[in-house]
Amino acid sequence: MKKAEKGDFVKVHYTGKLDDGQVFDSSEGGQPLEFQLGSGQVIPGFEDAITGMAVSEKKSFRIPAEEAYGERDERLTQSFARSELPPNFEPQLGQVLSLTTQDNQTVYATVAEVNEESITLDLNHFLAGKALNFDVELVEISEKPPEGGCGCDCSCSC
Repeated sequence: MKKAEKGDFVKVHYTGKLDDGQVFDSSEGGQPLEFQLGSGQVIPGFEDAITGMAVSEKKSFRIPAEEAYGERDERLTQSFARSELPPNFEPQLGQVLSLTTQDNQTVYATVAEVNEESITLDLNHFLAGKALNFDVELVEISEKPPEGGCGCDCSCSC
């Protein structure tokens, strides 16, 4: 029976939970996640856990924060005066904003605090500092990319 290895294109169904049991993402009821092992399209701990699995195999595993989205970095939390915000913009606690950097990169920030004078934005990934628990089932292994390419933003030949 073939086992998934670096370079293979795989499809997996998954449910991701935090240590407290809260589900943060799932493919349940939808399409399986497709990616190429070794391409860096998913976090390394997830890739490592899928490597060596066979089709129809199920597995549960935990990825510590440092192997997932890393530890929280408080330097990525920044306050801005309300006067610096666009007119008529009313930020809401927990709101996720899409920002464009000077070099035209898109980054996401969560509104962490709002008061009369300022807002505080958190640029950490929302899963930073958290261990991730997954239940997965490998549904397909292929040596060729799916129809229409692998779906990545890379410049590979897939």
